[in-house]
Amino acid sequence: MEQWAGILVLVLLFAFIAGVFTLVFTVSARGRKKDARVREDYAQLARIAPERGWTYEPRVQGRIDQYCGVRPFPGRGSNLRAWHYTTGEFRGRAFKCFEYRSMNVASGADVGERKQPTIEAVFIVTAPGSGPFTQILRPRLLDTLFDRRPKMQLGVPEFDRDFRVVTEDEEFVRNVLGRAVVPYLLSDLQTEKSPLQLRDDELFTWYRGTLSPQAVEEKLNYLCDILDRIPEEAWVAA
Repeated sequence: MEQWAGILVLVLLFAFIAGVFTLVFTVSARGRKKDARVREDYAQLARIAPERGWTYEPRVQGRIDQYCGVRPFPGRGSNLRAWHYTTGEFRGRAFKCFEYRSMNVASGADVGERKQPTIEAVFIVTAPGSGPFTQILRPRLLDTLFDRRPKMQLGVPEFDRDFRVVTEDEEFVRNVLGRAVVPYLLSDLQTEKSPLQLRDDELFTWYRGTLSPQAVEEKLNYLCDILDRIPEEAWVAA
């Protein structure tokens, strides 16, 4: 009996070790596959940019300093770096998109403190006019706890429940959102992970992750669709 128990323990131990090795191999293979996909995305973006009359640069420095103080950039800084900086025209509007990377210490790295970048893909389209600083965000727990700025109520219950609007000019926002933008934001699935921010004559959106040609197409179309729905008189009134 004791012999069978010993054999069972050895079998279970072997199965556990084999499982650990299998898990490590699977995670490593997935990581390599993801890295290869990201590298191909970057290479494809570099290829298609000149075909569309866009400008692509693998890395630039100092050209995004003007965005300090707005999400997802730091409150202040200089000579900030942007990766895969792409500019051009899309649906008749000037745009720029790039990755912004900030360095965070990986949790649990007691020895050596291995650093990993937090990557934000940012998309910016030029608006037909200028307006006051405005954010349209999906409410998050951290916003509720730490963001003490007053939240604008638009008077549309579903929109007021699902979105948080912060602005210095409520009349301007009401004119901008009008009758066409609110239904679009409520119906488009992109709004789940695509916050909006207007500063002067630029409309932003961003997400956490790497840049890809597909994302460039989707996010620029998203921003242009919103701008197409904003009445011209809203910019005049601003």
